[in-house]
Amino acid sequence: MALLRIFRIVILLTFPFILIHCGSEPEEDFSPPVIDPPPMVSLPEVRSYLTTPSRTSEYALQSNAINTFDQNLENTIGITPNNTFQEIDGFGFALTGGSALHLNNMDPNERENTLNELFGDGEGELGLSFIRISLGASDLDSFVFSYNENASDLTHEEFSLGQDFDNLIPILKEILVINPDLKILASPWSAPQWMKDNGSSVGGSLLPEFYNSYAIYLRKYIESMDDEGIEISHLTVQNEPLNGFNNPSMLMSAEQQTEFIKDHLGPMFSSAGIQTKLIAYDHNPDVVDYPITVLADADASQYIDGSSFHLYAGDIQSLSSVRNRHPDKNIYFTEQWYSASGNFGDDLKWHIREVVIGSLRNWSRSVIEWNLSSDSNFDPHTIGGCEDCLGSVTINGNTVTRNTGYYVISHVSQLVKPGSVRVESNFINTLPNVAFITADNQVILLVLNDSDSRQRFNVNEGETSFSTALDAGAVATYTWEINE
Repeated sequence: MALLRIFRIVILLTFPFILIHCGSEPEEDFSPPVIDPPPMVSLPEVRSYLTTPSRTSEYALQSNAINTFDQNLENTIGITPNNTFQEIDGFGFALTGGSALHLNNMDPNERENTLNELFGDGEGELGLSFIRISLGASDLDSFVFSYNENASDLTHEEFSLGQDFDNLIPILKEILVINPDLKILASPWSAPQWMKDNGSSVGGSLLPEFYNSYAIYLRKYIESMDDEGIEISHLTVQNEPLNGFNNPSMLMSAEQQTEFIKDHLGPMFSSAGIQTKLIAYDHNPDVVDYPITVLADADASQYIDGSSFHLYAGDIQSLSSVRNRHPDKNIYFTEQWYSASGNFGDDLKWHIREVVIGSLRNWSRSVIEWNLSSDSNFDPHTIGGCEDCLGSVTINGNTVTRNTGYYVISHVSQLVKPGSVRVESNFINTLPNVAFITADNQVILLVLNDSDSRQRFNVNEGETSFSTALDAGAVATYTWEINE
C-alpha cells in the first residue's frame, strides 16, 4: 500500500514534464522540398524596351517588366552564347532621292536634329548604321535619269553624278559627319536606256555589246562617289533583276549576271583596286536558283561577296538554303516596303517576325527596309513608280512623324551594333526570337508575342534567368551584361 502511494506521487509530479516534452516534438513535414530557381540577374541590370500594337508603348524602356524565374511557366527561351553564327553589318533604310529631297527641304537646324535622331548613337537615337541608295534613279525619284546620256561615249568621259548633287550627296555628307562608319550599299535600277535592247527605262535587258561599257560606268560611279568623300561599301549588280515592270527597271537573267560579273565587272573592279563588295541577285527568295547559279560559277564567284534578298514573294527560310549551298558567301536583306494603307499592329508583327527575326535567323548580316522618309502625298515618284510607299518617318516641312518602320528597326538598330554576333536561341512558334552578343559583352534578345493572348515566359542564359510577359502582338528587346 505504501509502495502504491509512492508510485502515484511520482506519476503526478512527472506528468506535466511528460506533456511538455511530447508537445515540443515537431510534426513531420509533408510539404514539397524547396528547390532554388536558377540564379537570377539583379533586376536593374535587365533592360526591356517595348512596342505594343496599340502604340501605348513605342520602343519605351519598361519598369517592373522583369521577374524571378518561374519554373511553372511552359516556355523558356534559352540562349547559348558560345554557339555563334553570322556577324552583323548593320540596320537601316533606303535613302532614296525622294527621302533626300524631304530632308534637304527642312530648315538646317531641324534637319540636323532629325539626322542626329536617325543616325546618332546616343540615348534615344535610332543608330542607323547601314543604308541603301540608288545608283541613278529609283522609282522614288521625280524622274528617270542616268549619269551619262551620250550613247557614243562608251568610256564615259562625260560621266557625271549631276542629279545626285541636288539632294542625295549633300544629305549623305551630313550623315557621314554624324556616323563616319556608316555602310552604304548602292543598287542600280537600270543601265542608261541607250545600253538596253528596248531603249526604255522600263524593262529590257543590257545589250551584250555594252557589257564592258556598263562595267566602266559602274566603276566611274564608285570612283566619283569616293572623290566626294562617300565610300560605297557594297554594290548589288542589279536591283530586282526579275522585275521588268517598275520605272526604272532592267531584266538580267542569272546567266547574264554571271557573264557580266566574271568577264567584265569583277575583273574591272579588281584591276582598279576597288574594294566595294559585289552582291548578286537582290530580289525575292522564291527563285533561289538564281543566286545559287551565279555563285556556283567559280570565275564569277571569286569576285562576289554574297547575295541579297527582298521578301515580296517566297519564304524567308530559303535564305538558309542559299547559305547552305555556298557557306563561304554572305547573305543580306536589302528591301521591304510599308504601304500607306497598312495597319501599325499588323505591320509591326509581320516585319518583326518575317523580315527582322526571319532574315537574321537565316544568316542575313543586315536588315535594310524601304524607305527612310516620305511626305504626306507620297511624292516624289516616277510615272509608274510606287504611289503609296510609307517612309520610316513622314516629313512635312519641319514636322516629323514616326511610322511603323521606325519602331521595327529601332528594336535592333539601337542596341545591336555592327560587329555584334548572332548566337543560338531556341525558337518557339508563338515567341519567335533572335539573340546577339555585342562587342562589349551585352546580350540582346528580341522577342515577338506572335499569338492572340498575353504570354508569360522565361529567359535563361548561363547564370542569368528571369521571367517576363508580353501582350498579344507586342515586341520587346531585352538586354543585360553577360556573366562570364
